[in-house]
Amino acid sequence: METVLDAPLRTFVEVAEVWVPEGDKLVLGSGSYGTLDDFAVASGKQSFARGEGLPGKAWAEERPVVLKQFDGSYFKRTEAARAAGLTAAVAIPVFDGKTLRAVLVVLCADDDSRTGAIEVWSEGDGVLTLDDGYYGAARHFEWVSQHTQFPRGQGLPGGVWSARTPILMRDLGSGYRFIRAESAGKAGLTTGLGLPVPVPGGKAYVLTLLSALGTPIARRFEIWDARSAKVGKEPAAVMLDGICARDGALWNDEIARRVEPWQGLIGKVLGTGLPALETGPSPATAGYAGAVGLPIYRAGELSHIVAWYC
Repeated sequence: METVLDAPLRTFVEVAEVWVPEGDKLVLGSGSYGTLDDFAVASGKQSFARGEGLPGKAWAEERPVVLKQFDGSYFKRTEAARAAGLTAAVAIPVFDGKTLRAVLVVLCADDDSRTGAIEVWSEGDGVLTLDDGYYGAARHFEWVSQHTQFPRGQGLPGGVWSARTPILMRDLGSGYRFIRAESAGKAGLTTGLGLPVPVPGGKAYVLTLLSALGTPIARRFEIWDARSAKVGKEPAAVMLDGICARDGALWNDEIARRVEPWQGLIGKVLGTGLPALETGPSPATAGYAGAVGLPIYRAGELSHIVAWYC
């Protein structure tokens, strides 16, 4: 019997899309739109050349891109987004070496109560600085972030940069490892997921997703290692860390969580090598309303998979 969880009243992220290369364009591979049917229809009719629109810009510039305002921008679905109440978006390219596998786009709505953060940190002069970010109502935390730098190994972005692997942090408001703990606590931010975004040329980019209880980016996070685990001759993934707002930790040393290709959300990412989306309460979403699985490549192989469940 499926477990269905009560959905939060509001979420920080409203829409998730996967755009995949087809010839010289990006086309919609899959999308999770909730009740935004008209925006889903508009998106299904769209495609993007290199450099065109938000997905095309992330492809051409070979970096994650934050767009905090659609009006007057290069965003191609402004009217449909306005009608749906969407106000900002982040595009995350998935590169395997020099080859673009896909672009994951998440779109957000803005109001006075939605709090969270989707940040892009970039390397320069030996430190990570904020390239851009979307924070909803967390204005003070945004200001603090704009004035913060991370050396390699320091804080969540610096830790991801040093380890070159995803990292999950808990209790952001009180954690000594989270450099911006005081302002995070005031903003109500509780959980942080940081992940590397490998791009051609080797410049370091780190994406951080910082979630609040009231308007969560996600209520469950997972990190999976796909580098060396095998089932016979087939690849597999093993959970390295995970946390659920309701159930707490999802992994410990006594429980080896392991999935094979095409087994649930993580197995779908493992089998295709592409980002995967699931919608509606089901075993694949662990009873949540939706889920996103994102692959990370390193040294010519699928290295890690991160997942979040809304």
